[in-house]
Amino acid sequence: MKYRFEDFELNTETLELCQGGVGVPIEPQVFALLELLVSNADRAISKAEIHDRVWGGRVVSEAALDSRIRSARQAIGDSGKAQRLIRTVRGFGFRFVAAVARPGVVEVVAPFRQPEAEPAQAAGAAGSRKPAIAVLPLTLLSLDTRYEPLADAIAHELIADLSRLRWLHVISQASTFKLRGREAEIADVATVLGVDYVLTGTLSLFGESARVGVELNDARAGAIVWAEQITIELAELLDLRNQLVKQISNAIELRIQNQEADNIERIATENLDAWMCYFRGLRHVNRFNAHDNAIAVHLFQQALDQDPGFALAHAGLSFAHFQNAFVGYTGQADDSQHLALASAERAFDLDPLDPVVNLMVGRAEYLNGRWEQAEPWFDRVVKLNPNSAPAYYNKALVHAVIGRKDDIPGLSEQAMSLSPIDPLQYAFLVVRSIAHLTAGDHEAARRWGERAANAPLAHHLIDLIAAVCNFQAGDLEQARFRRDRARARSPDFVRADFFRSLPVRDAGLIRAVNEAFDALGVA
Repeated sequence: MKYRFEDFELNTETLELCQGGVGVPIEPQVFALLELLVSNADRAISKAEIHDRVWGGRVVSEAALDSRIRSARQAIGDSGKAQRLIRTVRGFGFRFVAAVARPGVVEVVAPFRQPEAEPAQAAGAAGSRKPAIAVLPLTLLSLDTRYEPLADAIAHELIADLSRLRWLHVISQASTFKLRGREAEIADVATVLGVDYVLTGTLSLFGESARVGVELNDARAGAIVWAEQITIELAELLDLRNQLVKQISNAIELRIQNQEADNIERIATENLDAWMCYFRGLRHVNRFNAHDNAIAVHLFQQALDQDPGFALAHAGLSFAHFQNAFVGYTGQADDSQHLALASAERAFDLDPLDPVVNLMVGRAEYLNGRWEQAEPWFDRVVKLNPNSAPAYYNKALVHAVIGRKDDIPGLSEQAMSLSPIDPLQYAFLVVRSIAHLTAGDHEAARRWGERAANAPLAHHLIDLIAAVCNFQAGDLEQARFRRDRARARSPDFVRADFFRSLPVRDAGLIRAVNEAFDALGVA
């Protein structure tokens, strides 16, 4: 059989590849791979099928397959960056996308094309599945090779930490470390490994200090999403390496979620698939206002209409209902409490090992007044993902409400250090103010309360806590300012709403809140 595409001819009888009538040197195994792809140009070929047909079912390394694909592309004038003829189907395999003619057969297999609205679809391509990331080994910028294992250890621990995120596909070290020392464009690395994001990094030494530099690249957009340089004393690097890795992995988590939402921003809502709906829903639910929260509910529900078994969409829906009940967006707190718990329990049934899912169960528990039952869930989240800043914050909130104030500063500090740009930063801060208020340190409570109220995305409950702290510290003018700001944000708010959202049990804290509300005229 002869297959013709562009000015090439692939002859399966003579095992020859010709271009313009001139033979192209090609290895037998590369020819077999090319024949498989060309003869099946109407569909994508999985890696498993390639192993079966080219290697006779023998399991081979990713590097071996990548090498043969690269050779096949070179033989026909293609490359991993261009993908003009052989296209990578990320997370699956490869597809031959040029028109192929078979002598004696009228049919011409049309090249693979994106559906209509190609630019928008391409921008959001990652929404059809989990986004994928490759963490490359860090480059040691020093002649002192004793520190090479340390550079490798940082990359290895980043891979392990990111692998705890069940919404993110993380390429194993066995594959990424094979690219060590190779000069390659980010797009080529992404093509070889089948990923959307590539994290590169360096470890440089100067004097008694070390500097870790990392760069997160979106290969689809050809853009740097985030970059950071962290300088640390060389003597402390070994001891603080774990904390360093946690900070980097948390930043990557937030940046990728935000980038995924950016990539699908231009796509009409009715054209979103389940993953696209989920990431867009995350953007809206983390804006912490009634309008965006309602949009988030719609998006998470749209994701579930397409995929009822999507655990994270159930978890997202639980968080949106939690906000409706906790902040009072809808005025139907009891219904929202029930929906938050039902969605969280459904998510847990589907994926009991997902940290985000477990976090939502704990939140739903304390939303329904079961504070003691909530705390073990947050402990479980930390075991599943020690980097979960919201788990430490929520545990601190539980302790604040039930009056266990001693360890609140440590829990809050842990949350802030793990995720210094978290959307919930105001919440990390406000529990510190509650702890100081409970302890009777009103000036410290005022300082932390003001920091919380001034943080981005803080809502009216945070203003009210700041008002209480200011009143108890003797700053009546600032207390009135915070009260007025809370009223402007939630005109129908009454005292009972505060104690419904935060049913505190510590007698001193209850007394402090009531004294402030009485003086400030909060009904």
